[in-house]
Formats: sequence, C-alpha cells, structure tokens
Amino acid sequence: MSSEVRVAVFRPDDDRLTDAVELLDSLGATPIADPMLEIEPTGAVPQSDADYVVFTSKTGIELAAEAGWQPGETTLVSIGSGTTAAANDAGWTVDREPDTYSSTGLVELLAEEVAGSNVNVARSDHGSHVLLDGLVDAGADVTETVLYRLVRPGDAGDSTELAASGELAAVAFTSSLTVEHFLDAAGERGLRDAAIDGLDAAVVGAIGEPTRATAVDHGIAVDIVPEEATFEALATQVVEAAAPSYTE
Repeated sequence: MSSEVRVAVFRPDDDRLTDAVELLDSLGATPIADPMLEIEPTGAVPQSDADYVVFTSKTGIELAAEAGWQPGETTLVSIGSGTTAAANDAGWTVDREPDTYSSTGLVELLAEEVAGSNVNVARSDHGSHVLLDGLVDAGADVTETVLYRLVRPGDAGDSTELAASGELAAVAFTSSLTVEHFLDAAGERGLRDAAIDGLDAAVVGAIGEPTRATAVDHGIAVDIVPEEATFEALATQVVEAAAPSYTE
C-alpha cells in the first residue's frame, strides 16, 4: 500500500475548499478535493424586525451582508466560531453563541429567553428541524428564511471511485449532505456498495454528531468526531489517525 495519505474533502468550491486543501497539505496529507456542495442563493434576506436572527453558517452571513442586510437592534445569534468570524468581518456584533456548535446547542442556548419573542432562522434549504421545533417548544414565534439552496455539482464524485478501489486513506465529511451526496455520486457510478466497503478500510471523520448519525444510518462506520466542530479539528484528527496505518 502506498505511503501517500490521500484524504477526500467535500467542501464547496470556494475559499473553504482552498483553505481545506492548504490545511491538509500542511498536515502532510494529499488532499483529494471533490466538492459535494454548490451554493445557489435565493436572494432572500433575514426578517428585519425579528427580536432574534439566528445564522447557522458562514455562507448565510456572507449572503445577507452582500445583500446589504444589517442586524439593527435584533439579537444576533451565531451557531459557532466560523459563523461568528464571518459576522465580525461584515462589521456585525454577535450577541449569542452556543458552547456546542449545533442546532441542539442553539436550542439549549436560547430556550430560557425566547418565549414570546419573534425568532427568524436564516439558513440553507437543508436545515435541521431540531432547531425550529426546539425554539417553538420554548415558546418562540419562529420563522425561517431560506438564504440559499445546497445542490450537488454535476461533476462531483471522483473520490467515490478512489474509495471503491481502496485508494483513500481517509475522508472528512463536513455535513450530513456531504455524506448523502457522496453516496448519490457513488450510486450513479454503480459503486455505492464498493465505496462503502472502501470507507470501512479508511479513516472516516464527521464534523459533528448529526453528520456522524447520517453516515451510520447509511452503513458508514465513523472513526472520528472532533470535540470542536471545526474543519481544522476534523482534518487534524483524521490525518493523525490515518497516517500511522497508511504506510508501506
């Protein structure tokens, strides 16, 4: 077996993919860039008069800022550090950020304070129902603004062929949708079962519990879930786990 540590990464083909490739390079791995998500903006903007506006991604912040939206007097809520950094870059101040970067973490953060408030959740078309249902259960008047759609690029899937032939040391899944799109791309090539078998022999990383659960539901064993839900933490742990076993 080759000593080359090939790690597939599925981030959208923008600065996130560039940064991911650079990080994997710096860790001594060979990045296999196979974007599984493409962003289609809807042109919508968050609700301007909401008591709370909740952003669940860096992309959502960037699209709202590009459209000229401003938080005004709303309580601005971010799901995590990357989203908060994007808000800071836009000149906004984040008022709330959970300790756990997930929909569940957001619900736990806001549950005791949103009763009777209008809460607008600004996100993609693939957001978890956990967030909306949890806020409704907490007594909030909840609306959702779909800022963008997430679709699979037509040419995605080269990594599925490498997985099926046992040529991947590791994969780094960064959302449930990257798992689903990976498997869809493998299925279109007639390689779904072979790709899953190939992943069984590789190190599989998932950025958080929802992503891990999706992978497991589809028959993919997950080896790594970092405590901090960032790509840097995910990539570092995946490469560390893959490198010792992927040598001649």
